[in-house]
Amino acid sequence: MEIKVVKINIPKDANVIIGQAHFIKTVEDIYETLVGAVPGISFGVGFCEASGACLVRGEGNDAELKSAAQETALAIGAGHCFVLFMRNAFPINVMKALKDVPEICAVFCATANPLEVLVAEIAQGRGVVGVIDGASPKGIEKEADIKWRKDLLRKLKYKL
Repeated sequence: MEIKVVKINIPKDANVIIGQAHFIKTVEDIYETLVGAVPGISFGVGFCEASGACLVRGEGNDAELKSAAQETALAIGAGHCFVLFMRNAFPINVMKALKDVPEICAVFCATANPLEVLVAEIAQGRGVVGVIDGASPKGIEKEADIKWRKDLLRKLKYKL
């Protein structure tokens, strides 16, 4: 077994969600879910088909994000892995709806941070082992850090 690191190039002003699903209709179901979840969302999804033609399938309403998602899915190359890039929404706006898509098995990450995916490769193929999302902690928050966090959530309108 060989472990490979795939650096994810997140398009400017975008967020990414990477996960695993189990059926060819995943890209269409994610498309329908997203357009129904957030008006005005821009997105693209790439999905690695794990049998048959083994192609990277794609959908989206933004050509740049769709192309980036398909290229990223191809770089990861893990069967049934999907990559979703989106703008005009945050992962928190779509996660519950995505988790209700019947063929989605797992979500590995949802972020805008620097991201790397750890991929195991064996003779049969590749699988996602895990993700490195952002940087390591530098300490424990203090009162000023708590205030900053709470102010940010209110500024973003996630808390009253």
